[in-house]
Amino acid sequence: MAEKLYTIPVNDAFDLHSECPVCSMVSKLERDAVEYTLGPSYMEDDTRMETDKKGFCTPHMRMLLAEKNRLGLSLILKTHIDRQVKAMEILKKGAVKPKSFLKKNDESEIGQYLRETDETCFICDRMDLTFPHYLDTTVRLFEKDPEFRKKFEECNGFCGRHAGMLIEKGRERLSGKALTEFVEVTVKLYQENLKRLSEDLDWFQNKFDYRYKDAPWKNSRDAIERAAVKTNSILPKEEK
Repeated sequence: MAEKLYTIPVNDAFDLHSECPVCSMVSKLERDAVEYTLGPSYMEDDTRMETDKKGFCTPHMRMLLAEKNRLGLSLILKTHIDRQVKAMEILKKGAVKPKSFLKKNDESEIGQYLRETDETCFICDRMDLTFPHYLDTTVRLFEKDPEFRKKFEECNGFCGRHAGMLIEKGRERLSGKALTEFVEVTVKLYQENLKRLSEDLDWFQNKFDYRYKDAPWKNSRDAIERAAVKTNSILPKEEK
């Protein structure tokens, strides 16, 4: 396959038997991007240029704050803030420009700059470069690799977000019988595993009824956490 580089992380994610292998891929990709940001790369000019320009979204800044490389993060933040200071000196005059009554979306240059800075994230962008290849590889492996297809068909399904992404990627990359089979399997996995989780949640609720006090928990102890994966793509901490 042309994208053999991506087959290992895709296979590894399906080997975890999580409620959504694609969520597991995203989590690993995110972890790698955070480590890259605070690894030796933060001393490289091209990386620093990007972090200075883009900054980080709130969730990824929280992840960076939780890391041990405080010196590295301080250097990244200082040069990013210094860039903001210089930009403000250039743009501050536009901040007091009167709003035009002829333009519905009249925005000052400084307002636009601050809005765009708030909407960019170095880590998000780094992930976005790779994640589409993971989806593409998943679809291609399903089509070409019988061993992976078996693994796919026996997985615990996907969260709603990623089930939809897989189906759209399948429509983009496949046709005819291959497309039909991929969509049918993906939808079936999604539906059947939602029903499985619904049953687990039912039993979890039963355990709060005194009549079931001595009954086994079966597979329901972590039903809420697993359901959160399916509904909101939130992986339990131990899977991150």
